[in-house]
Amino acid sequence: MNRKFETNNKGHLTLGGIDAVDLAKEYGTPLYVMEEDTILSAMREYKASIDRFYDGNGLICFASKAFSCKEIYRIAMREGLGTDVVSGGELYTALSVGFPADKICFHGNNKSDSELEFALKSGVGRIVLDNAEELERMSKIAERLGVKAPVMIRIKPGVDAHTHSFVMTGQIDSKFGFALETGEAMDIVKKVIDTPNVIYKGLHCHIGSQIHELLPFVETAKIMMNFMAEVKKETGVETNDLNLGGGFGITYTDEDKRIEYPAYMEAVSETIHERAEELGIKLPFILMEPGRSIVGEAGTTLYTIGAVKNIPNVRTYVSVDGGMFDNPRYILYGSKYDFLLANKANEPAENKVTVAGKCCESGDLLGENVPLGNAECGDICAVFSTGAYNFSMSSNYNRNVIPPVVFVKDGKARVVVKKQTYEDLVRNDV
Repeated sequence: MNRKFETNNKGHLTLGGIDAVDLAKEYGTPLYVMEEDTILSAMREYKASIDRFYDGNGLICFASKAFSCKEIYRIAMREGLGTDVVSGGELYTALSVGFPADKICFHGNNKSDSELEFALKSGVGRIVLDNAEELERMSKIAERLGVKAPVMIRIKPGVDAHTHSFVMTGQIDSKFGFALETGEAMDIVKKVIDTPNVIYKGLHCHIGSQIHELLPFVETAKIMMNFMAEVKKETGVETNDLNLGGGFGITYTDEDKRIEYPAYMEAVSETIHERAEELGIKLPFILMEPGRSIVGEAGTTLYTIGAVKNIPNVRTYVSVDGGMFDNPRYILYGSKYDFLLANKANEPAENKVTVAGKCCESGDLLGENVPLGNAECGDICAVFSTGAYNFSMSSNYNRNVIPPVVFVKDGKARVVVKKQTYEDLVRNDV
């Protein structure tokens, strides 16, 4: 593992200037720890990039499905970002802290009538249309409420993002959006323009997640700008907004060669400006929706090691007090992580082990063939880059409680999500 991390004079891992072992003692394990400075740095880097490369004619919307809680919306709001929500619950959480509704994009391939009504009543700035049925329902709801629905149309640009098939969303075989190849994208644009109680705001696309290449984003920008020109030619209507989604990769292990995020922004910006001039269309208002790349590397999950079971000539299982209920990404995607013994951070990782969770599932693993030091019962195991899609995908499987979330900064820690209790588990049982 070549990852950079800080230690103190005890040889312990430190996070946000705090001994990770002390964090584990104070708050218990499993524990989600988020380094606030990392979040702030990413948000500011993105905002500075869009201000620089688009002269401020754009908006970074934090894709909150990666990590949703009240505090992250407060931080995004303070930093001048918008946000992207994908459910009524995420929308409610954002609005509960006063997030400006006009800076919210509401996504989803199967929004319910109640969610659409909630979004329209709340004044959400952009509702991303994903199917024709949704357009009809939204028009009727908007008419009943006496409002106009601000609609962006999700397009499948057909770009291969070279990522896990579960997180590729820009190709024709996807549950999301309208395909260009079949003509359905142009058909729905015309229908939106002609539908009463609906305002055509622009186009949206998203080609996948955890992408470590510039070319897919550049090609997508070209395709979308070309389509905007076609829309203008066929309908006479200019497309005001272009949302290019997110998907920028982060570092989970040494296998991930991360590109600095401003490089993505600059390369796409050059393409947008060049195509606008060549095609004779106006420069659109640009939106982008990074999520994982804002919070992913900020997160570290701490566990306490229980049993260490060595099966000679087979493998060594190191069992921790968490598992698939706080991080289902390994069992879902085979996602790899870097592991470290937080209380032995300077010791060499000379062993190859399988890190196992506590759930009653043989597949409840967090990693296999993981380099780790000499693990013993009571050691604190740290797993890096768990800030995205860990807390947000957590569950109560086996009636385990969801761990708390602690933000750390400048040697101070604060709880932003309380640990669930057993009382919470049975609260809605009847």
